Amino acid sequence: MEETHQGQATGVTADAEKQDEQAFEPSKPQTSNTSESNTSESKKGPEGGYDDTPIPRREPGYTVKFTFHRANNLPLADINTLSADPFILAELMTALPNRHKEDPPLTLRTRTVRQNTNPVWNQEWIVANVPSSGFKLKCRIYDEDPADHDDRLGNVHVEVASVNENWGGIKEQLYPLRKRMVSKRAFVLRAVAVCIRKAEHMSGTLTVSAEVLGRTQDEHGGRVYTIGPQFWIRHYSPLLGRLLGQKEPDESGNVSRRTGKTKAERYNFQSNQLQLRGPVPEHMYHRYVVFKPFVKNMFTAKGVRGFILSKALHHQHARVYNFDHATEYKEFPDPCKAFTQKFLELVHYDQGGRIFTYVLTLDALFRFTETGKEFGIDMLSKHTMHSDVAAYIAFSGEFFIRRLKHPNKSPEDPSQQSHPPQDMDGGPPKEEPKTDPSYYELIIDNDSGTYRPNAKLLPQLKAFFEANFPGLHIRTLDCQGDAEKMEHMKNEQREKKKKEGDHVIYTQASRSSSVSSSDISELDHLEQAGEYQESHLRHQVQGVAGAKAGALKHHMGDFTPSHNNEGWRGKHHDANEDNEEVERQRKESGQSKGKGKIERNEAEVNHQDYVNNHVELITAGPMAQR
Repeated sequence: MEETHQGQATGVTADAEKQDEQAFEPSKPQTSNTSESNTSESKKGPEGGYDDTPIPRREPGYTVKFTFHRANNLPLADINTLSADPFILAELMTALPNRHKEDPPLTLRTRTVRQNTNPVWNQEWIVANVPSSGFKLKCRIYDEDPADHDDRLGNVHVEVASVNENWGGIKEQLYPLRKRMVSKRAFVLRAVAVCIRKAEHMSGTLTVSAEVLGRTQDEHGGRVYTIGPQFWIRHYSPLLGRLLGQKEPDESGNVSRRTGKTKAERYNFQSNQLQLRGPVPEHMYHRYVVFKPFVKNMFTAKGVRGFILSKALHHQHARVYNFDHATEYKEFPDPCKAFTQKFLELVHYDQGGRIFTYVLTLDALFRFTETGKEFGIDMLSKHTMHSDVAAYIAFSGEFFIRRLKHPNKSPEDPSQQSHPPQDMDGGPPKEEPKTDPSYYELIIDNDSGTYRPNAKLLPQLKAFFEANFPGLHIRTLDCQGDAEKMEHMKNEQREKKKKEGDHVIYTQASRSSSVSSSDISELDHLEQAGEYQESHLRHQVQGVAGAKAGALKHHMGDFTPSHNNEGWRGKHHDANEDNEEVERQRKESGQSKGKGKIERNEAEVNHQDYVNNHVELITAGPMAQR
């Protein structure tokens, strides 16, 4: 029987374990009345949107700092290097009830340590409102494998029955890995390594600390949330980058195209995640909108269709937010000017007229990628992909950046100029951008058909971003109330992109030539039976296979005596042995030699055109440049 670690104790009885499990079982969550609370604040309309379910009221809890120090003797996951690329996926559980049973758990993914079975992270995680009834921290250690699924290297459960100001905490305590949770492949590799003396033994450990920093300064303690540290992650998608053929600009600022043999270069399609300081405002709580019957099945993975769509979206999220050796990661202790400057760098300042799609999670994780009418996210909704098919989020929409002429003047000042729309001296694309955040304005909206965030919460969204991005001007727009103004400003961005951008049209197998930013049109198209205008990859492969079969059949016809290819008769028959007999038969049948040759040439040309057409489809793919 495996030991359960609770605080600094190393062994407990079975009855105590059962009591602890009951203590950590959350109260029954409240059921939200989403059918009567949506973005339009009307009792009529589809289920979902703004949810007014209150956070359960509790006394403020404690702020706890968790530290993941190191692991030792991890299983091997890579047979080539006899090593691993480990990271920790931590999940915190408390007795606090959720607002809804579908609320996502509080999690943290550490950075990855490359090629090391004794990794050192020393990564902190500061969480607010941990109740006095304690917590259970699940630490799952994985081996990062971008080309395949991540292998689990072991589990550790850290359980504490009570927390208060006098709690001594956990100080660099070693916890043994649970072997039954280890990937079979990694376990076998570890056993082989022990046999050949590449490893000392089969047991691994994880060293963790936990410390109470004091009472959480909050109005009430009904929810746990991440305070810090603030980190940013920049992902590069090798799949999208290679298919788009778009790479990072070099030192001279030139963008290279993919030609010839593929090289291990960094492609410039990127996705971003920023951990902001929580909590998000209490009323920023939105559920997916069920404006089509299959949408609910997609989010709950119910039924065959819903299960397939949900899996496809989870898979796409993992590909877009792909972790590999090129992923960049850095931490900041608090929101600061440097953190704001990093955000501006991730969005390329005001260069290229870019527009971004974003999702803000309930734990203040800010995810975004470039988007726009010329950038379509396949597989239904772009906001669904960014949220990783989360039933509830805080907010979502689109945003873009503008550079201001006068940093000390309000963006609304009539004398203020901005880029775009005006052409201003200094900054991209010809000069280095200004790094002072006061020169920039973040214009953010609630344009999301998937969640339909409530426009009345835009002032709270503005205040939240102002607190997390010091020095940056923030302006919010309502996709309905400010529709004309918003569309005008976005069109100015698109015009600027035509002038300054790299002129590459990004598409991800979009089902229409123009993708609406509200996502509803994409869902409407998918609802139609048999809708998919472009050739599916399966059909393209079948076409090429059919072309090859036709080619084989055509060339088999060439191996006849009448075509002077007589090797099929065997090695004892000369190739030109029947020439005279063949010529005599032709004359008797009235067939001319030239006519037969023309017919064969036409057949070969038609066949070659057929093959070339299908090869172009495969080469271009469903994500080709348009």
